[in-house]
Amino acid sequence: MKPAQSKMNRLLRGLLAVCLVWVVFPAAVSADYPYSTNYRSAATGSLVWTQAAFAPEQVLGRDIFVPDPNDPAKQVQSPLMQPRDLFIDAQDRIYVADSGNNRVVVFHPNGEFDRVLPALEGTPLSNPQGLHVDEKGQIYVADTGNARVVMLDQQGKLLKEYKLPESRFIPADYRFEPIKVAVDKRGFLYIVSLGSYNGLMQLDPEGGFVRFFAANKVPFSVLDSIKRMVYSKAMYEKQLSKLPPAINNVNIDERGFTYTVSFGESLTEDQVKKLNNAGKYFLGSSSTLGDGNKKFGEYRFRQIGQTVNLKDIAIDASGNFSVVDGDSKMISQYDAFGNLLFFWSGDASPNTTQLGIVKSPSAIDINSKNELFILDDNANLIQTYRQTEFGALVYKANNLTVDGRYKEAEPLWREVHHLNAYYTPAMVGLAQSAYARGDYAESQKLFRDAGIQEGYSNAYWQIRLQWFQDKFGLFMNLIMAAVALYVGYRMAAKRYPVLLNSPIRIRLRSRFLGQMKHSLYVLRHPIDGFSALRYENKGSYSSALIILALAYTSYAVSRTHTSFTFNMEAIMPLSGLTVFLQFFLVWIGWVVSNYLVSSIMRGEGRFKDVFVGSAYALTPFIVVGLPLTLISNGMSLSEESIYNFLHTGMMVWIFLLLVWKVQSLQNYTVGETVINLLYTAGTMIIIGVLIFILFGLSTELRSFIYSILQEVSAR
Repeated sequence: MKPAQSKMNRLLRGLLAVCLVWVVFPAAVSADYPYSTNYRSAATGSLVWTQAAFAPEQVLGRDIFVPDPNDPAKQVQSPLMQPRDLFIDAQDRIYVADSGNNRVVVFHPNGEFDRVLPALEGTPLSNPQGLHVDEKGQIYVADTGNARVVMLDQQGKLLKEYKLPESRFIPADYRFEPIKVAVDKRGFLYIVSLGSYNGLMQLDPEGGFVRFFAANKVPFSVLDSIKRMVYSKAMYEKQLSKLPPAINNVNIDERGFTYTVSFGESLTEDQVKKLNNAGKYFLGSSSTLGDGNKKFGEYRFRQIGQTVNLKDIAIDASGNFSVVDGDSKMISQYDAFGNLLFFWSGDASPNTTQLGIVKSPSAIDINSKNELFILDDNANLIQTYRQTEFGALVYKANNLTVDGRYKEAEPLWREVHHLNAYYTPAMVGLAQSAYARGDYAESQKLFRDAGIQEGYSNAYWQIRLQWFQDKFGLFMNLIMAAVALYVGYRMAAKRYPVLLNSPIRIRLRSRFLGQMKHSLYVLRHPIDGFSALRYENKGSYSSALIILALAYTSYAVSRTHTSFTFNMEAIMPLSGLTVFLQFFLVWIGWVVSNYLVSSIMRGEGRFKDVFVGSAYALTPFIVVGLPLTLISNGMSLSEESIYNFLHTGMMVWIFLLLVWKVQSLQNYTVGETVINLLYTAGTMIIIGVLIFILFGLSTELRSFIYSILQEVSAR
């Protein structure tokens, strides 16, 4: 065969392979979207890139034509101007609060322009910023400029007007400027007033005041608590009053739950709240994908000082909700329990409008087909998104899991996991399915891979229970045998008293072994034990190094082999060098700092005493840390209090030994010991900062020298 013909055959085979891939695996070669879709594990914080859950569909709001004021027979284009709110009713009709034009615009379910509601007689709308449509088709508009909420019919006729009601429960300085409104099935109104920190104003169908509802909590920091302790009453009253963050928006789902989104620089959680009529909070309490975290509004890489500014929330028929961030333009989606599903955003160009990219989101809603609509008040249009096959698969599987239909959800989760092996909700869904069918070992493995400690612990508890039930007969036989042997031994000892004699004891005659044994004496009698190190030569550098090595080994084993139930690091890559440096840098920093401070404060201890005593103070790492690491692998979260008590007790024990070491070796009073410890901590911080600066300068110096060498070699 000629070379040219062979090359042509290879080319044809390659084209055929590409065509087959296109036909069989269309998702693998699908068009790129102008944004990236992500998932972030609440347990580990790891960021995962996923397939897109929603694809950009179309742009609405450009083709709006109204009668020409000068010639009603003609139609003129009248685009949206600074639209502030968006609502989709039960028939999928789309309503827009067109604030800049002081009107309400209606679109057909397919996105085509329908009509503009006629101007109200008497007092036309002025800067309307919110709207809601109830089951009867009645339209509620937050008429901000006129400080009222109006109820209209489908033809735009005024049915009712809601103004600030009279009530002694409303503060005298309350400003009623409605910007958002939602209405429940009873006809009760929930109104967001501009800048109000009182929460939602709830009115009955007749406009009577019911209560303030869903108000945010006043943020209270550690600095505030210190001020309360230190400041006098007069000084504290002069501080600026702290007010809770205001609510941005409100929505009500089909089940009657009220959702609010809020913004505030001091707001670190509860940006989204889901409440029933009694005000009970429903997000985070039943979380399956993390630790019940109440923070919402995602980000890929948070910058210093970055806050979340959620503008609106949309809830689908299954209770899944989507929020949009007005600053980052990030769209985040969660299930009914507040577990993250997806989030995405893209970079917007200031001069052009791109399909799928939102410049300034002001509202979000979703229709019965799970199509997403986002209102852009900068581009004056609506971006629409359809659910992709991957997104629909995830939503269907998750909805089945939330409903407890694990068997039906399992094949769907397997398909999702096949498409993206790093997508945590798929692993959690499979783990829940395995748990439901009794395969606890598989469930435990999947929960561990997903980083879910609670699920891992629950599966292990079932495994431990089954193991104990299987071995119960063996345990009882062993106990009965031990009792029989003990009774037999006591009976034989009465007849043969020689059996009561103590066994041969091995005495520690070596001085080195005596020094090692002294570390246990220090645990029981710390003051005398540390004094013996100084005055009776009960310790040495060699014994201290051995104890230090054993303590480090215990620390390293604890970091790497403590059960995942209590140790998230068990599933994370952990460098041995990092563990080594963390342990020894802190310990050496303590020894050096404490010796320097003690020398200045006229302490009596030598450097050897500080070195040896600080090593002996780490003995609890050996006698408690290693056994605790071992037994942690046989414990579940139901025994968490026991584990925490032992672990915290070990750390407190080490701290107290260090305190007694300073007091005993340096011959200090209690007050002098406290001052010494404070100065030592400050010295350690200063040394750490200097090392950091020195390391940074050395890096810059190396770069400078390298650039000079490059310049010289180039010339």
